[in-house]
Amino acid sequence: MKTIKLTLTAMLAGLSFVLCVFVHFPQMAPFQHFVNVLAAVFVGPWYGSLAGIICGTMRIVLNGMDIQAVIGAMWGPVFGGLLYRKTKNIYLCGVGEVFGTGIVSAVTVWPFMKFVYGLDVPPYFYIPFYTPSAIMGAIMGVGVILILKRSGTLKHLMNQIEK
Repeated sequence: MKTIKLTLTAMLAGLSFVLCVFVHFPQMAPFQHFVNVLAAVFVGPWYGSLAGIICGTMRIVLNGMDIQAVIGAMWGPVFGGLLYRKTKNIYLCGVGEVFGTGIVSAVTVWPFMKFVYGLDVPPYFYIPFYTPSAIMGAIMGVGVILILKRSGTLKHLMNQIEK
């Protein structure tokens, strides 16, 4: 099962990277958050966070992004995945993604941007920039998961992953 989750984590990281590179929104990465919701459901909070870290690292190395690419992608799947694991509620998974990215990641990135990049802004400065992207991505992710659930595919996929 660990091999399946690691493989799926790598595939989700690759999907997120490709979507973020080819479907570009200025100063936003809603497809990162879309994949974070999928990862939170399919592989859980920790592997989901790993997928975000891998994608963020690839975006930094290959696209010249800054540290926000990693930090902005790592907390959403943790909160979304923990809420989904506890409740099995897809909507709460989306709320966890928005909270994890829109609030926690936005505040977590502040010391890096201040001390590494020299940007002197208040800690809450990044919240209005992170939250809309997280909301857009979470809506897309929840929508896809709901479609998979209604068609019966989600149950089948989860059974395959958990074998």
